[in-house]
Amino acid sequence: MNPLDAFWHIANFFAPAWGVAAILALAAKLLWRQSYGSVAWGRLALWGGLGGSLGLLAALALLGRDGKMLGYGLMLLTVALPQWILGLRLRK
Repeated sequence: MNPLDAFWHIANFFAPAWGVAAILALAAKLLWRQSYGSVAWGRLALWGGLGGSLGLLAALALLGRDGKMLGYGLMLLTVALPQWILGLRLRK
């Protein structure tokens, strides 16, 4: 595998986490304006993307391969958790 193929392989591995994080951050900003009004969209997407990336890496380590439904479920949980925590922190 040449370096360009390796880059695209890794980028496509992490793309679902960052895509879901961006969509969830946008939905949170639109649906819960009161709770997430003071936090930037980029901050929500960044923390969600980092959490989702860690979830995908954990699923790869636990399950031995990517693309399993349990792995994507873990990714969804780890994308939503940091964004939820940011929302709770802002209410105080």
